[in-house]
Amino acid sequence: MIGALGFAGYFLIVWDIVEFCRRHDIYCQGRGSAANSAVCFALSITRADAVGLGLLFERFLSPERDGPPDIDLDIESGRREEVIAYVFEHYGRHHAAQVANVITYRTRSAIRDIGKALGHSPEEVDGWAKGSTTANPSTGADRSHRRWPPWPERSSTSPGIWTPFGGMVICDRPVVEVCPVEWARHPGRTALQWDKDDCATVGLVKFDLLGLGCSTPCTGRWT
Repeated sequence: MIGALGFAGYFLIVWDIVEFCRRHDIYCQGRGSAANSAVCFALSITRADAVGLGLLFERFLSPERDGPPDIDLDIESGRREEVIAYVFEHYGRHHAAQVANVITYRTRSAIRDIGKALGHSPEEVDGWAKGSTTANPSTGADRSHRRWPPWPERSSTSPGIWTPFGGMVICDRPVVEVCPVEWARHPGRTALQWDKDDCATVGLVKFDLLGLGCSTPCTGRWT
């Protein structure tokens, strides 16, 4: 099935990332519908014996499904950067990039985040955010009763911002030939200008390197 659908390379890349984590004692665990795959179990990507547990493989991969399989990798958050750095180093910056995470703000959220970033106190920011629903700073309404800073009038029209996250695309050709890219703020990394939905629409395969948060040190490492 994997060979017929042309996904052998996808499985091998995921295995390579998991193997890097194993070699460097980084906790990494495949999850989600990938646990239904006997191949993922055989490659030590997941820990569930899909055959022994009688799991339904078609939920993970079948000819009727549209698009590639989805293997989410949970990686201990404190060391996920090491894994992302490995992908860029091993596959090359020209062939790998992080997918954009597009964030669209409502007025209250924009005022809170911009105010916090500009160093205003939580009390001030909270008051401005709550006042945004009863007063329109762009028209000056109700300004006689509030000390509006000079920036909230721009908050309601601030465009969506984006930051790269753990979703990565790896191509067999330079990424710039496939979709628009730009240099990420982190030195030596490239970011796509598309989010995960845009990538899925054009058929790009995304590798999800998700951060696994732990309140205590992670246990159950590879043996």
